[in-house]
Amino acid sequence: MWYLTNQKYGVSALGLQRALGLGSYHTAWTWMHKLRWAMVRPGRDQLSGIVEVDETYIGGGKPGKRGRGAAGKALVVIAAQLDDTRIGRIRLKSVSDASGKSLEKAVKDAVTPGSIVCTDGWNGYNRLDFIGYAHEIIRDEADVGENLLPKCNIVASLLKRWLLGTHQGAVRTSHLDYYLDEFTFRFNRRTSISRGKLFFRLVQQAVAIDPIHKKT
Repeated sequence: MWYLTNQKYGVSALGLQRALGLGSYHTAWTWMHKLRWAMVRPGRDQLSGIVEVDETYIGGGKPGKRGRGAAGKALVVIAAQLDDTRIGRIRLKSVSDASGKSLEKAVKDAVTPGSIVCTDGWNGYNRLDFIGYAHEIIRDEADVGENLLPKCNIVASLLKRWLLGTHQGAVRTSHLDYYLDEFTFRFNRRTSISRGKLFFRLVQQAVAIDPIHKKT
């Protein structure tokens, strides 16, 4: 846990295997996923105030349809709380599609009712006013990846750079939420000057969660 939290940009399972001299890559991979699970604090607070929400695609270039509905990529909802002019806390969640049902659930899981939620003009967000949020459409365009809301755009860029740099983009869609949890854990503590605080928080959360069964 100390090695994981002491690396500013994280570490891959292969890097952990080498650092600890483990004989099995699978052992390192399993440990990493168990620790990523622990990075989500049980009952963590939702975002509140003014929150930007948008989506981004994770995955390489694919032929065919572009934008929402593109094949062969994973869609990730980004919720970024505004802290004056800066980005405050974030939440990330992969969703199966950009339908209203999927997006509304992602917003409800991440944002406190009564908050101001800023989105683009995509019709999947049309009912936010009816489920307890003050909905503001910041821009009418609804093209994923083009002219995103500024705070979400920054988070999306940093996330993709992290996945490509630390994990060489080798992330299965079925395991993507684990990596999103780690990125969120690190991003929300990015201003901490002590790596020891990250270590302490991870240890604290690791003993608070339910037992983790083997994942493949």
